[in-house]
Amino acid sequence: MGRILWLLGVGIVLFLVRIVLFKTGLIHMVKKWRRTIVDLFHVYQHYKVPEFNEVQENHLYRKVYTYLNSLSSIEDSDFTNLFTGKKSNDIVLRLDRNQVVGDEFLGARVCWTNGEDENGAKSFVLKIRKADKRRILGPYLQHIHTVADELEQRNTELKKLFINVKNKRWRSIPFNHPCTFDNIAMETDLKNKVKSDLESFLKGKQYYNRLGRVWKRSYLLYGPSGTGKSSFVAAMANFLDYDVYDVDLSKVADDSDLKMLLLQTRGKSVIVIEDLDRLAKSTAVSVSGILNFTDSILTSCAADERIMVFTMTGKENIDPAMLRPGRVDVHIHFPLCDFTAFKTLANSYLGVKEHKLFPQVEGIFQNGASLSPAEIGELMIANRSSPTRALKYVINALQRDGNVRRSFLENGSRRSEDASSEMSGPLCGGGGGGGGGSSPGVKEFRKLYGLLRIKSSRKSESYDAARD
Repeated sequence: MGRILWLLGVGIVLFLVRIVLFKTGLIHMVKKWRRTIVDLFHVYQHYKVPEFNEVQENHLYRKVYTYLNSLSSIEDSDFTNLFTGKKSNDIVLRLDRNQVVGDEFLGARVCWTNGEDENGAKSFVLKIRKADKRRILGPYLQHIHTVADELEQRNTELKKLFINVKNKRWRSIPFNHPCTFDNIAMETDLKNKVKSDLESFLKGKQYYNRLGRVWKRSYLLYGPSGTGKSSFVAAMANFLDYDVYDVDLSKVADDSDLKMLLLQTRGKSVIVIEDLDRLAKSTAVSVSGILNFTDSILTSCAADERIMVFTMTGKENIDPAMLRPGRVDVHIHFPLCDFTAFKTLANSYLGVKEHKLFPQVEGIFQNGASLSPAEIGELMIANRSSPTRALKYVINALQRDGNVRRSFLENGSRRSEDASSEMSGPLCGGGGGGGGGSSPGVKEFRKLYGLLRIKSSRKSESYDAARD
């Protein structure tokens, strides 16, 4: 009887110990202590997987990152990050800096540490028993490749927008811009030419290789602000199903920094430098550095299967060497709105193909008034519930623009005559005193010249593919 009571007492004690361990979390501490003691009797080897191999991205790092974030053991870590998934109600776990994650393969246990040094350089460190190294290291790395490839294949529909930060690094966010060639306001003929050119590029790998040329294509988009250049880049990326790398030259330290950024880009991407004519003069990057970015030995090694896009307001202030064939293959002009573009916008924004106010709008355009597509689009969006009201707002804006242009023409003509009567004035190139470069006559003359140049540029050809 006493033995039975003793066994019953032992059972009760063990049951209480089990409850204490599992309910209070002491079981995790016991497991940790056990692993620490076991580690004292084994020899381990460490393998480091850095994010970058000198200057280029280490693709194994990306695969390890994808693989580790898919492990269920990440939930058992002491600390991890929570993020919103593809849907608003999805929650995903992501590794934190210096977090340790355990994994098992073929009966062997390994550990990964997500490291980052004081300079921001990231790496993964694999800890594996030396006794297991020969047996599992090769198959384990192959297993990581296979799983990561499967996971990346599922997420191919998720494009990314990369932006450059300091220390020659890229940071990414999901790219979900809604603009496509189906909804962008553009001439149908021009749109079809661009789509055909991009389709030829996608199918041209063997052709480019046979010619001994890098499999890349470069575009120059030029025109006033608000004419749709950035939206066009988004439509290109969506059509190609490519990632986008947006290069901010103001954050690039020098030419070498720009080269490093190029080396870190991936294939199947659109690399964009916006406002090149403005930034090329106000940043630490030289013109020769940008030339080497587009056409050099470095480009031949790191620009395969990439589209390069440059945007600017005009080509007048850019060195022609930057725009020659081989560096820029296709030139596309984005002018201010004319009546044809206006009708496309009205159909897209208001669902109106014909309207009684269209003849009045056409007459105003013929008199020289114009606005950017962005300006007209904003007026239509704000008044989309009433197409008639929206068109009236557009007419008023166009009339104001026409009045301003006529005022500039009259004032510019009158003041330029006054300036020409002064022999020492800056328009005559005199070397003496006079009014200097900031006289009102000069300012109005420059405005007049700018308006005439914009008006004449609208008649130029929009699409110019350079001949190879």
